[in-house]
Amino acid sequence: MPRLSVGDTAPDFTLPTADGGSLTLSDLRGEHVVVYFYPAAGTPGCTKQACDFRDNLASLQSHGYRVVGVSPDSPAKLQKFAEAEELTFPLVSDPEHAVMEQWGAWGEKTLYGKVVTGVIRSTVVLGVDGTVELAQYNVKATGHVAKLRRDLGIDAA
Repeated sequence: MPRLSVGDTAPDFTLPTADGGSLTLSDLRGEHVVVYFYPAAGTPGCTKQACDFRDNLASLQSHGYRVVGVSPDSPAKLQKFAEAEELTFPLVSDPEHAVMEQWGAWGEKTLYGKVVTGVIRSTVVLGVDGTVELAQYNVKATGHVAKLRRDLGIDAA
């Protein structure tokens, strides 16, 4: 799968959200948006990463960034995850992984020494015009938000 690069226009999407609504990416134009892709709600690594975004959300927002999490989970599973972890940013469902494929966040990866096809943990930061300002693939769940803050020039809270 091709990956997004700095300067690319991010493919638009409309996906169902954990709260029963939907989110259209282009509706967020005019804001910086952090779109992060994760394999499965409720797993240890994905929970750690989501909670890191939650714990840094106020600081990211104060610097003009919105956060959107994307996984192949159903909206019902995402709602349970959001409630259990007190997540206040949108989680969207991409069960057919069409958006993940367009964004380069779906493909072959090595998991426990085996090559499998699935979600590639990734983060893409968009500028106010919807173009890619930062694209990171195969990121680690732990410590990723701190690294992202450093890369964006946002000091720790």
